[in-house]
Amino acid sequence: MTQLINNFPHDGVVTLNRVILKPEYSVDDLQERVAVLCENVKTYHSDTGFVGGFVAMNSGAVSNEGSTVGQAVDSPLKDREALIITFWNSFEDHEQSHRSETFQPLFQEVLELCENGNEEIAYEMLWSGKAYSEAEARAAREAKERYAA
Repeated sequence: MTQLINNFPHDGVVTLNRVILKPEYSVDDLQERVAVLCENVKTYHSDTGFVGGFVAMNSGAVSNEGSTVGQAVDSPLKDREALIITFWNSFEDHEQSHRSETFQPLFQEVLELCENGNEEIAYEMLWSGKAYSEAEARAAREAKERYAA
């Protein structure tokens, strides 16, 4: 398995938070509060199980090629829905981070922005990988053409 997140163990845990902003808050509000929270996690939990993470905002685009639930042109949650995704060595490491005295006040400040409350789901990693280099992609295509039945 090729690692997508450096140093992420093959049996690591991925957590996913789905945030829907209350109408009175902006993407900037979310970015500011999440940045402070993420800095706290990096500072206090990089040596106790935190491996990495990212935050992604709903761009409004809906893939008609990849969706099977109709042919929407855009998402009504554009600039209101974000995913906060973190990578951990174990679920217990993640849970311990949330018990931290430094984490909880910052977490509550993020939750103030959310109209949907919060449900954080943990997933066990099954696969991760990065794209092939140009040469690797060419070799893979050639191998498929030569050996595929």
